[in-house]
Amino acid sequence: MALNGSDLKVGDTYTECLVEDLKRTQLVMYAGASGDYNPVHTDEVFTKQISGYPSVFAHGMLTMGMTGRMITNYVGDGRLTKYGVRFTSQVWPGDTLNATATVEEVNDGIVKLKVETTNQDGASVLSGYATARVD
Repeated sequence: MALNGSDLKVGDTYTECLVEDLKRTQLVMYAGASGDYNPVHTDEVFTKQISGYPSVFAHGMLTMGMTGRMITNYVGDGRLTKYGVRFTSQVWPGDTLNATATVEEVNDGIVKLKVETTNQDGASVLSGYATARVD
């Protein structure tokens, strides 16, 4: 069932849990799927000794992809027309991520959404926008 623009109001929100307890295995799997083998995402020793970070951390594009899935779960497949984000904080193994889309405008069959993904502490890890076609 497609999202109906006449049912949407400015301020409406849709929230979804993207991942509970992000595993290091998921980071390695994403590295393989994306071809992004930067060791800060998979090699604990390198990350601590060379980069100074306390641990490996998730690819920004993994967080963006999971957030994008939340948006298409909300608006429907094949309806997303624009999607852009800013990575605001790192995502660590063990994090639980929740994403929220907030309706900012509905006009001529297009919904504009503000998007934010937060971790278990409520800290923003991604902020962005999306637009989608609605019936």
